[in-house]
Amino acid sequence: MSISERQANIRIVLVNTTHPGNIGGAARAMKNMGLAELYLVQPKEYPAPRAVWRAAGARDVLANATIVESVDEAIADCGLVVGTSARERRIPWPLLNPRECGEKIYLEAEKHKTALLFGREDRGLTNDELQKCHYHVHIPSNPEYSSLNLATAVQVLAYEVRMASLADEQGNLPSLTDWDQPPVSAGDLEYFHEHLATTMADLKFYDPENPKQLLTRMRRLFNRVRMDEMEVSILRGLLSSVQRTIKK
Repeated sequence: MSISERQANIRIVLVNTTHPGNIGGAARAMKNMGLAELYLVQPKEYPAPRAVWRAAGARDVLANATIVESVDEAIADCGLVVGTSARERRIPWPLLNPRECGEKIYLEAEKHKTALLFGREDRGLTNDELQKCHYHVHIPSNPEYSSLNLATAVQVLAYEVRMASLADEQGNLPSLTDWDQPPVSAGDLEYFHEHLATTMADLKFYDPENPKQLLTRMRRLFNRVRMDEMEVSILRGLLSSVQRTIKK
């Protein structure tokens, strides 16, 4: 696969962006590093002249941006999803540094679509959104002034993807190990988690009125495993069999 084909599999997703200038700045950062797939989840103000002004020579990235209504819609066909997180979570998630993130996103883009999620300027991604990710990535900024502008955060991670592509050109990146099945897409994985929650509730193992952290920990477990399409199909068949047995 050529570099341009692989770059087309790398998606930058901005969630509920408040300031249109940040959208334009992100588009410019992407084009600087050879990326063009921009998804906008319910932007507060877009289209907007300020986005165009900030984009400068990257207006084509803006013109081709895809606007969607939810994170689920933005990542449904992606085999790898990485979410940016500025703080530690109550339940730790598999964490990448920016260099590791760039390499993983670029390597896996050879086989399937990948996505980098960026949250709101004031509060980032919600816990629910971060739980849809296989990994979180944290940019280790100055702890005395750690808040990064959205477009700057996009620039940092897009740069690491660019560096991974240059390393690959020089033969310094490993190739992905062949696997007999493609990884399950984020959309199908979401259906699996819904099916799992329903089945556990039918078994009285899970109480929707008092969920605690059960579903979060189950999400972390299966996201960490990185299941393929066949494995999810088998597990959903098992869940369906359990549900039929309960009804009998």
